[in-house]
Amino acid sequence: MINPLQKIITVSLSLFFFIACNNPVKNEIEIESLPKEIPFALVIHGGAGTIKKEYMTPEMETAYTNKLQEALDAGYQVLESGGTAILAVKKAINIMEDSPLFNAGKGAVFNSLGKQEMDASIMDGKTLNAGAVTGVSHIKNPINAAILVKDSTRHVMLSGFGAEEFAKQYDLKFEDESYFFTDKRYQQLLKAQGKEQALLEINTLNVELIDNHQYGTVGCVALDKDHNIAAGTSTGGMTNKKFGRIGDSPIIGAGTYANNLTCGVSCTGTGEYFMRTLAAHEVSNLIQYKNYDLKKALHQVIHIEIDSLGGDGGMISLDKNGNIAWNFNTSGMYRAYKKSTGENIVKLYEE
Repeated sequence: MINPLQKIITVSLSLFFFIACNNPVKNEIEIESLPKEIPFALVIHGGAGTIKKEYMTPEMETAYTNKLQEALDAGYQVLESGGTAILAVKKAINIMEDSPLFNAGKGAVFNSLGKQEMDASIMDGKTLNAGAVTGVSHIKNPINAAILVKDSTRHVMLSGFGAEEFAKQYDLKFEDESYFFTDKRYQQLLKAQGKEQALLEINTLNVELIDNHQYGTVGCVALDKDHNIAAGTSTGGMTNKKFGRIGDSPIIGAGTYANNLTCGVSCTGTGEYFMRTLAAHEVSNLIQYKNYDLKKALHQVIHIEIDSLGGDGGMISLDKNGNIAWNFNTSGMYRAYKKSTGENIVKLYEE
């Protein structure tokens, strides 16, 4: 026989389970209140050009793969710890600027006078604020100077002597010319000048034959946990360049662009064609005004707009939702990405 106290407990428990099972609104609210994963991601490139497996030794392939992964990890660690997209771009590019494998910083190519003239740019997709330097010869990490221009001046681009004088005020690391010298790049200069002289002698100068089609420009696009996008690019330009030539890398909208409404982009290749098409900004425009997705926008710019002018190169991009895409019309591009989902990809060749 059930006593009155047991009866009260039984009725109370039944009522509790009935209410719990028939209160979906309460259950939905509880589910929605659980913390959600905030996506973040990083994509980098180390240049596009004649990058074929048959031209690479196993040692060189390993060296490029490891350095790309090192740069990727450096930027990713910033994002994972809650750091900004700007800082992630800086850290990733610094790794590549400090490596002789790439045409940026220490591995910068030589101009026609046997000097290095380096360019870099950075853009914040949240504010559309940007900074760039061009024609600098002694700043160890040009991307750091570009960030200073963005943060500490009313300007977007500083050049040459003025850019270096500005950078000295902020104690950026400077190096003498011997630091930037690499025999590989010097041999590329001699080869380019030899071809140029031979072609001049027969009066059939052809720029395409002079260029060895190896572009080592470096770049990075990042999306942080606050949903902000940043993009940056750093380069030594073109081997044997003359007359203070400037390419697309320091030009906002041509070689670098970031906008939280759409995407971030970094480019590499024959800069003149990326400037003529405002390639990086064009990708953003196609997404914003024509509803293109990232892959379609990159294909349009690389394979239709730049191809039609005879240009070559590649682009990496990351949109506001963390989607990543890259495209190039050369035989390869050093590239890699890492997402908060755990996905980590490093590639060198056309696939």
